[in-house]
Amino acid sequence: MINSPLKNEEVKASLAFYSHLDKLINAFSNDRKYTILAVVDSCLFAISMIAAIGFEYGLDLMPFELLRQGKFVIMEISIKIGLFWIFRIYQQVLRSTGGEFIFAISKAVFTGCVAIAIIDQLFLVSTIPASVLLSDGMLTLILAISFRYGIRLLLGKMRQIDDVGIEAAKVVIYGAGSVGCLLAQALAVKKEKKLIGFVDDNPYLQGRTVQGIKVYAPAELLKLKASIGFEEILLALPSIDSQRKRELSQRLKILGVPIKTVPSITELLSGNVSVSKVAELDIEDLLGRKAIAANPELLQHDITDRVVLVTGGGGSIGSELCRQIAKQNPKMLLVYELHEFALYQMDLELGESYPNLKKVACLGSVTDTQTLTRVLKKYHVDIIYHAAAYKHVPIVEANPISGMVNNISGTLTAAQCAIDCGVPKFVLISTDKAVRPTNIMGATKRVAELILQGLAELPTHNTCFTMVRFGNVLGSSGSVVPRFREQIVSGKSITLTHPDITRYFMTIPEAATLVIQAGAMAKGGEVFLLDMGEPVKIYDLAAQMIRLHGLQPEKDVKIEITGLRPGEKIYEELLIDCDAALPTGHPKIFCAREAKLGWQDLSPQLSTLLDAAADCEVNACVSVLQSLVPEYQPMGQYAKVKSDPALALSMAASISDKLRKSGIHQDGLKKRPSGIVQTKMAA
Repeated sequence: MINSPLKNEEVKASLAFYSHLDKLINAFSNDRKYTILAVVDSCLFAISMIAAIGFEYGLDLMPFELLRQGKFVIMEISIKIGLFWIFRIYQQVLRSTGGEFIFAISKAVFTGCVAIAIIDQLFLVSTIPASVLLSDGMLTLILAISFRYGIRLLLGKMRQIDDVGIEAAKVVIYGAGSVGCLLAQALAVKKEKKLIGFVDDNPYLQGRTVQGIKVYAPAELLKLKASIGFEEILLALPSIDSQRKRELSQRLKILGVPIKTVPSITELLSGNVSVSKVAELDIEDLLGRKAIAANPELLQHDITDRVVLVTGGGGSIGSELCRQIAKQNPKMLLVYELHEFALYQMDLELGESYPNLKKVACLGSVTDTQTLTRVLKKYHVDIIYHAAAYKHVPIVEANPISGMVNNISGTLTAAQCAIDCGVPKFVLISTDKAVRPTNIMGATKRVAELILQGLAELPTHNTCFTMVRFGNVLGSSGSVVPRFREQIVSGKSITLTHPDITRYFMTIPEAATLVIQAGAMAKGGEVFLLDMGEPVKIYDLAAQMIRLHGLQPEKDVKIEITGLRPGEKIYEELLIDCDAALPTGHPKIFCAREAKLGWQDLSPQLSTLLDAAADCEVNACVSVLQSLVPEYQPMGQYAKVKSDPALALSMAASISDKLRKSGIHQDGLKKRPSGIVQTKMAA
């Protein structure tokens, strides 16, 4: 803080001087700047040679020797200037360059000394003593480097004066390596943040200075925060894995400041981002497991030069599937979506990101037989990724009929259309909520799996049916992460349904690439699932996100427990039978061996379920769901249905009577006016 009027006047004078100097420097063209530097260097080289001759012959003989060696001195200066130009020393930007110019100058001076010595021995009559050449080289090196350091200090002083009155956030860079140094240089130019120190785990660096900034040990951070204070920690460790980031965040959380990270080495080398682009430490980095590596051959197997259709292509999973598919050079990508705006956004994004991609935006519902059949036949689709589904547990619980029609009838319709149109492969995107479900959404997804398992065993078609089951997806429309982040930023309390609620997590790109790779390994009827590591406790996830924003859980941001929502489970599972998982060709993908129903047994129950849904008989639908999925344990208002078997028997008898009167056999399904496909299929 500047209080004295005298100091204020000094600052104003300095500001005026450096402002004029900065304008003068910026007014020069690059060629003129190079010329000025060359002239200054010529003077420095002359001074170094004069001093070297003076050291060798003494001050008395120095004028005589200079006259005698005049041609040599001119030649020596010319050679050095030429080498400085060849080594591009004049092209370096001293304002932002690091210490690399020292090495460049050293090479130029050494090369010059060798060249001058050779020329002197071969072409000049009177030779120069080696001691003079050695002294001249050392003095040249010292003067050239000192001159450039002086310019750097001057430019640095100009920046400091220019920054007077600017409130810059104090930051610490964790990592004093090459990326940390690049970040420090970027911060010096940006001026929004003030670097007060490096932190590094390497004992060799601790206590030393890098670019004039002291390097501290991690144990000194608390003391540094108390003495100087800082508002952020920037992680300049782009190559460390997620486990290491998680450990660091746990260790640094006691400081109560936001933790941000710089881009990865791959991003920096690609040139897509700058090292100065720091971002909040992504919660994906804190899941405690490494990202699942994709197998390029599996990714390309079903996609490259094929016609691919994605149902629900505007949703979280469907849209990422479209992105990943577009990277594998399909013959054509069909985005099939019911919601017009979501379809428009996806089509626009694909057009901008993949201008050479041949794509078609298809507006329609998976329960619309005619529209879907027309699309499949027109474009001769090779593979369908069925991502269309209602997946928000509370919403489906409150709207059970819509959930059943979309998730069950939609899957049945899409699968039957695939058979009728001769589509070679059909991949269903399923969920861990289908395992021992306690909600209608999970039960409908399990029935969707049963449909594909049943159809896969029929010998009357050539479509390969398979499904992929995985847990929660970070960043999807139903993920807790964006909601928690929004609540923290807006200053609200984080709402959590239960303190012990636990979930498996994966990233959206992981989910999409898994679906593609698993589908490539399918032979028919498999339920693939991912080794997702250890489940994550949502309360710990919320607390971690609060700390990453520089706040304290319960002190700055409250975590309110609201109670489990209808149909919500505390724990999710990936397997019905934990001992029934087989390895596949991918180390992180497994194949579940689970009970299934033959189509002859499944078909009449599906007919009963969909008839009950058409009549809006919710309890009857729940009763049939329990029959189809014995593990289903309905909760809330539907829990009583299980204890009333008479209701289920009554509905089954009533629907059987309807089927007899309509002439439909129990081994087939009928067409409905709504467009739900229920054609007969022989077992």
